Amino acid sequence: METGYDDRDGKIWLDGQLVEWRDAKVHVLTHALHYASSVFEGERCYSGKIFLDRKHTERLHFSANCLDFEIPYDVDTLMAAKQEVLKANGLTDAYVRAFAWRGAGPDMGVASARNPVRTAIAAWHWGNYYGDAKTKGAKLDIAKWKRPSPETIPHQAKAAGLYMIATMSKHAAEAKGCSDALMFDYRGYVAECTGANLFFVKDGEVHTPLPDCFLNGLTRQTVVKMLKEKGITVHERHIMPEELEGFEQCWLTGTAAEVTPVGQIGDYQFEVGALTLDIAKSYEDLVRA
Repeated sequence: METGYDDRDGKIWLDGQLVEWRDAKVHVLTHALHYASSVFEGERCYSGKIFLDRKHTERLHFSANCLDFEIPYDVDTLMAAKQEVLKANGLTDAYVRAFAWRGAGPDMGVASARNPVRTAIAAWHWGNYYGDAKTKGAKLDIAKWKRPSPETIPHQAKAAGLYMIATMSKHAAEAKGCSDALMFDYRGYVAECTGANLFFVKDGEVHTPLPDCFLNGLTRQTVVKMLKEKGITVHERHIMPEELEGFEQCWLTGTAAEVTPVGQIGDYQFEVGALTLDIAKSYEDLVRA
């Protein structure tokens, strides 16, 4: 049986100090456990260097502000803490999870302004997020849940509560033998996957959904810039579901996903083509530069 994430050797940075992995605990009446008042970042460290470290850390603070709380550690302190965690665990290539949440305190209702804000950083070895799909192409389901209107959620925040429909969608996809699920938005446009952004290729040009109601991922932004530097036309726009039939290639981007080719979405097939492979290699070269 695979070891659970609560039962491992190592160190986790918790509220300003390194603690034993198994001792990094919170009370069952922690506010975030009941009301999802939590934000997080997923980052990858390559050869001892965390890719886009400062941007990830700045976004963590931004996400917390979107949820109406302040993280009690500044950006530089958190960046230094990540290095402490990596060193303490003997890691040079790793996934790094930084997160902050409203803890247990005098408030135990929807309002929780008097509760302390907790902060933690953990790191562990994590290979390809989609396994062998990284080379063969992922198979995607089409989710029944839709990304909601930006009038209903702080969509630009990387907040825990926004992922519940993603969790349900991915569970449903995996039950069908798929790696992930494509999600539409509240208007019916193609949006994203449960934890990754989408790119499509047609006639040598790239099309990617406009992130006006879902997270504009840092990997997404990096890949858009790379494509433009290569002289490839990139259309950031609303994409209708019926357009899927006309696209030739598709890939996913995300810190965990990196650049992962897609071979199938529902009944639609895509080739793992030259542009997809080129951008995947270019991204790999960039993060390890």
